[in-house]
Amino acid sequence: MLKQSGLSGGFIAQPDAQTSLKARFAALWTRCLHGDEPANAQAIYTRLVELYGEPHRHYHTLDHIQHCLHEFDQAVAFMNDPDAVELALWFHDAIYRAGAKDNERYSADLFRDCSHPYASAAFQQQVDDLIMATTHRGAPHQPDERFIVDIDLSSFGLPWEVFIRDGWRIRAEFANVTDDAYYPEHLRFLRGLSDRPSFFFTDCFQQRYEHTARENIQRLIAELSMRGYD
Repeated sequence: MLKQSGLSGGFIAQPDAQTSLKARFAALWTRCLHGDEPANAQAIYTRLVELYGEPHRHYHTLDHIQHCLHEFDQAVAFMNDPDAVELALWFHDAIYRAGAKDNERYSADLFRDCSHPYASAAFQQQVDDLIMATTHRGAPHQPDERFIVDIDLSSFGLPWEVFIRDGWRIRAEFANVTDDAYYPEHLRFLRGLSDRPSFFFTDCFQQRYEHTARENIQRLIAELSMRGYD
């Protein structure tokens, strides 16, 4: 696997894992974009690795994409168009600036630029819609949109120690924001998730992670409240 060191955002890439990831992406790309050259798929993969390895990233890294791909593999049999979902996962955080409201839009645009002219307009729009669903600004409507949203937030359902570690990594991406500015906004986000009728939108993720995700959120809300944030 790719190992992350502390909160640095850097990765120590083991050759076998890099080769496997690269081959997986290249097979997906050439399968979906008929007529594109394998060399182009490799170049796009290299570009994505460079983006996810940017020094200001600590959570939104290739490690997050690997986690998403692992969760994708567990649920792939239930998706309508798994290839579109997987491509959207690869690109959904490709462009990332902490706190920016247009990261997903720029990430979707990057996919459009990379896939032109080999993808149809309909397929480009499909992947675009899936990427934009990961803004988490509204309930997803299409089945595959529900899957990508659940995959993106599935780390909320991991054991407390892993959940908190991921939280520290996200906090590190906002190094220029004070705690007094960061945590009240983070609390509003957490409470919004907690107030949903169900945290996850698909049966398989509800069954796997719903209980733990709600426990983690409530525990974190309580701890932040005890620290004086509201």
